[in-house]
Amino acid sequence: MGWRTSGVIFLVFLPSILAQNIGNAVLLIDSTAKFAETDTNYICATIDWWPKEKCNYNQCPWGSSSLLNLDLSHPFLSNAIQAFKNLRLRLGGSLQDQVHYDVGNISCTPFVKQKDGLFGFSKGCLHMKRWDELNSFFKKTGALVTFGVNALYGRHKNRRGVWQGEWDSSNAHDFIKYTISKGYHIDSWEFGNELSGKGVGASVDAEQYGKDVSNLNSIIIEEYKSFHPRPFVLAPGGFFDKDWYSRLLLVSGPQVVDVLTHHIYNLGAGVDHNLINKILNPHYLSKIEATFGNLSRIIQTDGPWASAWVGEAGGAFNNGGRHVSDTFVNSFWYLDQLGLAAKFDTKVYCRQTLIGGNYALLDTTTYVPNPDYYSALLWHQLMGSGVLSIDSNEPYLRSYAHCSKQKKGVTLLLINLSNETAFSVDVESVTHTDLPVEEKNKKKSFLHNLKKTVSWVGSKAADEDLFREEYHLTPKDGDIQSKTMLLNGKPLKLTDGGGIPTLAPEFVDLNSPVFIDPLSIKFIVLPNFGAPGCR
Repeated sequence: MGWRTSGVIFLVFLPSILAQNIGNAVLLIDSTAKFAETDTNYICATIDWWPKEKCNYNQCPWGSSSLLNLDLSHPFLSNAIQAFKNLRLRLGGSLQDQVHYDVGNISCTPFVKQKDGLFGFSKGCLHMKRWDELNSFFKKTGALVTFGVNALYGRHKNRRGVWQGEWDSSNAHDFIKYTISKGYHIDSWEFGNELSGKGVGASVDAEQYGKDVSNLNSIIIEEYKSFHPRPFVLAPGGFFDKDWYSRLLLVSGPQVVDVLTHHIYNLGAGVDHNLINKILNPHYLSKIEATFGNLSRIIQTDGPWASAWVGEAGGAFNNGGRHVSDTFVNSFWYLDQLGLAAKFDTKVYCRQTLIGGNYALLDTTTYVPNPDYYSALLWHQLMGSGVLSIDSNEPYLRSYAHCSKQKKGVTLLLINLSNETAFSVDVESVTHTDLPVEEKNKKKSFLHNLKKTVSWVGSKAADEDLFREEYHLTPKDGDIQSKTMLLNGKPLKLTDGGGIPTLAPEFVDLNSPVFIDPLSIKFIVLPNFGAPGCR
């Protein structure tokens, strides 16, 4: 069975349509089998350790957003997490390898600025009272927690940035035992942050790292022996380096590292004035495919027992781009990243951050959602774990297809990067096409499209299935740097009680044309698209 809608534009809309360029896009979806698969809880966000003194480019955008001082009683924060039912939270970041846990015989002090310290800060402290508070919050909100362990504990710095010696697991071991004794559920433990390859600020040799993560795995096996399933072991939480990652898997051996995590900041520095141009350039966005592909091949050859997660991704490093990362335009990058990563069998994608910095999903001061929060929530609600192969003839129309979430059919994500071209979209199943691909990819005239008829191919639908759901995302007043996102023309804002608004679709006649405006995003749920691969 296949489903098809033609890019017909009704003549009544001709005056407005002729005022802009119209492109004719052809999307071919292979729905016979899943191309890749994500975790059910694919969306993830991070909470970092940075204190308010963390500054870059004369900006200090962290405020009280650290694991150590975040206001856990703020209703907006709880509501934002609970909207996902079980939002994955990755607790970690640059300072995690300097955190001591105030348990056992350890006493520790808070982070303070220190000129010769790693990233300009001293070692810090996680008191168990705060850990208790955090876990009470996680239980209340239903969060799935990944905790990043200090992987530099006990090592010494040999030369600039390179750390040697075995990892001293004693403090982490006591912390894990305390966590278990309190009945706190940790979904996964991650070893270290950005110590792979040349590292960021610090690095550890892959050989030693492999031995140390094996040590962590042994601790997890022993301490969680009466638990099923036991937490996953993640590593290395750094930037991908082919040889280093390969060596890590070979040294640690089978069934030790459950998940290979890597970080992505492919837009460059947050101060880069060219950020928006990069975001809207499809060729630039596609460059990261090489990293996804290389990591996938490393897993296939050296660690087929492991899966891949994006453990941290903020787009632009050093806090993100002010008035970019927290505005509508960033959703072009973010949603495209979610789509690309899923195609390479990435199971989880952790956004830097839930709160804190310019790249936060929630405003650091007000806790009000930024546009990317709503983009993430729509993905979570609509895009199922089954990834379908999709081909397009238009590079500026980024397109992704998944099995619909908890319902039959297919959900499309369309991202129009063009600032001047709207697209009339012809959606076809490769299992039922009337024309060869070569002919479909030929440029068709606007008038020819006006003469085409709409047809639907498939089993007879129930009345309620004769409509598709559309979620059209645009910026307020057409300003792509607006912090207000519109859903089907209506501003997305918190309810009077501080709740997350219902993300309601527009129901469109199944046989009406698919159309997307310039510089806009659209999720489309197709209830009767023949998708045997999704069963």
